Amino acid sequence: MSKQARVVIVEDSPTQAKQIAGLVSQYDIDVVIAEDGPQALRVIDAMQPDLVVLDVNLPEMNGFQVCRRLKRDPETAHIPIIMLTTSSSSDEMVKGLEAGAQDYILKDDFAAETLLMTLRSLGVIEEEVE
Repeated sequence: MSKQARVVIVEDSPTQAKQIAGLVSQYDIDVVIAEDGPQALRVIDAMQPDLVVLDVNLPEMNGFQVCRRLKRDPETAHIPIIMLTTSSSSDEMVKGLEAGAQDYILKDDFAAETLLMTLRSLGVIEEEVE
């Protein structure tokens, strides 16, 4: 039996956090929500999740700062980070990838599908057997 995957969602909008959590938890994934950068760092350090879904625009610390902190720490550097944001600026995307994110997903009509594809490609969601 494989262990249940654990994902931390860092999102300051309760509505969006619930939407993402609902989407991800359909795949038998243990989901924890953090509302800001400092809380995210504490939760991720304690939980050692399989993946982090990180909003860019957060109170106190932005997603880029959180990502850089996680990637600098040997205890959390291995955890894949997917940045999810409303900003379609290519500069922001480059900044996210340079900070260490594995992927940068726009919050648009295709965000849910794109996120699920990325989770599959990273092995967090197993392919469904026909």
